[in-house]
Amino acid sequence: MNKNYLFTSESVSEGHPDKICDQISDSVLDSYLALDESSRVACESLITTGHLTVAGEVSSKEEIKKEDIEKLARKIVKEIGYTSEELGFDADNAEVTVRLHRQSPDIAQGVTGEGLYQEEGAGDQGLMFGFAINETSALMPMPIYYSHKILQKLAEIRHKKEVDFLGPDSKSQVTVKYVDNKPVSIDTVVVSTQHSEKATRDQISEAVIELAVKKVIPSELIENTKYLINPTGRFVVGGPHGDCGLTGRKIIVDTYGGFAHHGGGAFSGKDPSKVDRSAAYMLRYVAKNIVASGIAERCELQAAYAIGVAKPVSVLVNTFGTGKKSDDEIEKLVIKNFDLTPKGIRETLNLRKVKYLPTAAYGHFGRSGESFTWEKTDKIDAFK
Repeated sequence: MNKNYLFTSESVSEGHPDKICDQISDSVLDSYLALDESSRVACESLITTGHLTVAGEVSSKEEIKKEDIEKLARKIVKEIGYTSEELGFDADNAEVTVRLHRQSPDIAQGVTGEGLYQEEGAGDQGLMFGFAINETSALMPMPIYYSHKILQKLAEIRHKKEVDFLGPDSKSQVTVKYVDNKPVSIDTVVVSTQHSEKATRDQISEAVIELAVKKVIPSELIENTKYLINPTGRFVVGGPHGDCGLTGRKIIVDTYGGFAHHGGGAFSGKDPSKVDRSAAYMLRYVAKNIVASGIAERCELQAAYAIGVAKPVSVLVNTFGTGKKSDDEIEKLVIKNFDLTPKGIRETLNLRKVKYLPTAAYGHFGRSGESFTWEKTDKIDAFK
């Protein structure tokens, strides 16, 4: 990559159809883990005009009735803000279908230690990545960091009713100018937000720019910024009525905004035995501690797993030439100081006790709070 460039990342709000589904799937997961922390869950949701489906596989000592899953799904959609046909979805009156069934015993035996290797293995094969960079306080890439922040602020404005014309569905896009590989300014901000019929473009633009963008992005970064607010001119029809939503369809929004590699696996609705989720969290934890320690300015890790096998089949560290030690030396420190087996990951990050619903909108990384145990920087001494 050139040293001087523009880089763009996007985010979507809690009211985006795909994110509605992520939140429903994670709320189902949370409900099962609260009853039985060894529950194994793979929950998918689909939402469209007037209809919501919750489906997937569950293995648990406890059972949640279909009508309770239905109530839970309606509650999530209602709290997001879809309470009328005018908004494209009415949480109280929509049709809800629940199709959850038992997990395949062939998969289960590899996870429970009853399989070929007689150990608690990974719930699937696959490759995962973790990343950190020192260009924001959260050690996240600047484009995705501020894309999330803008939409979080818009949602806060809407829920607090500071303005009365914003709808739940919105998208943001932030383009950052890099000089000599360092972020120097915000080149362009794009925001499309659902709105009521009565709102004018000027009202919407002023609310987005003055009440959201300028409240979350430092003024020194936005002096010459270009703004594209609702560039189609109209966004009244949105949410599930505008687009069908599915769980797991915003994997780049959920991670690093395209700034780092992605293994392809989604997160929401999956319990910690699924390394798509848990290993990605662990690799973020490791990468963040590497960068926080000062041993590298940026770091990406890859790990790969085989279903039913505990230890990763490969681990790779890349500091992009910013490391004070070689990548091989850092890799050895990682393997020595971090247990990358599914059990080790689960126990290190306390993943059976985490509430996953807060992760399901505005990114899984660069966040604070009890749900984000992988954001801790308590292992920096391993690299110092």
